[in-house]
Amino acid sequence: MKLVLLGPPGAGKGTQATLLAERFSIPTISTGAMIRAAIREKTPMGLAAESLIKEGKLVADDVVNGIVKERLTKDDCQNGFILDGYPRTVGQAEALKGMGVALDAVLDIELADETIVERLSGRRECKACGKPYHVIYNPTKVDGKCDACGGELVQRPDDQAETIKTRLEVYHAETEPLVEFYKKEGLLRVAYGQERLEDTTKEVLKALGVNE
Repeated sequence: MKLVLLGPPGAGKGTQATLLAERFSIPTISTGAMIRAAIREKTPMGLAAESLIKEGKLVADDVVNGIVKERLTKDDCQNGFILDGYPRTVGQAEALKGMGVALDAVLDIELADETIVERLSGRRECKACGKPYHVIYNPTKVDGKCDACGGELVQRPDDQAETIKTRLEVYHAETEPLVEFYKKEGLLRVAYGQERLEDTTKEVLKALGVNE
């Protein structure tokens, strides 16, 4: 299974990628992790990325594309892989195609913006021990206090409603055009995010034509 995962922030891509990776015994490849690994291994593309990061610049497409190409040649990718966070733009998708990578499917996990804002802005974590909670789906017994250690609950800056809306605007502008790109390629499969994790997983497997 050679798979690309698409979907807005908060749609559950990371969780579903982990579950699919276990099911198919293939690696999940995220752009951030790839860049860090390439820098550690001092590959040519890793060194190029490192110099850009040190200058406070974004890693350019040609460097990211090169790191992906290096990563996909590793032995653990021979039976397939899941790309999460790449491609982010149509240009990167065309580069991936140009590498000769034959994808089996591109899975788009869809979720309404309002649901994403509610889901992410409701997340809290314990300042002391880091245990995660949610004000609606997984509340604490005592408001604002961690069940495990009694520590204070805090909201991460990137989980604030205005920040989430900005992230969604960037997604719709830059990444959503990939949906149309892969639809034309005949690779697009759509799953609809559900309230419960296991229900989303059922939708994902159904979209991929996999028996549970």
